[in-house]
Amino acid sequence: MPKMKTKGGAKKRFKITGTGKVMAAGAGKRHGMIKRHAKFIRNARGTMVLSDADAKIVKKYMPYAR
Repeated sequence: MPKMKTKGGAKKRFKITGTGKVMAAGAGKRHGMIKRHAKFIRNARGTMVLSDADAKIVKKYMPYAR
């Protein structure tokens, strides 16, 4: 059987933790920072854990990252 392929975009955007959770960067920080309040920018800093429903989709894109 051939190997399954990993989606290149998912490989660059997500990391899987040791316990199997999916980490991703906060959304909404690419542009338009002038209209965002300081609390939003502060809270969206760094990475965060994806919800279980979203993580399930991402894990399909990365079959060997477990």
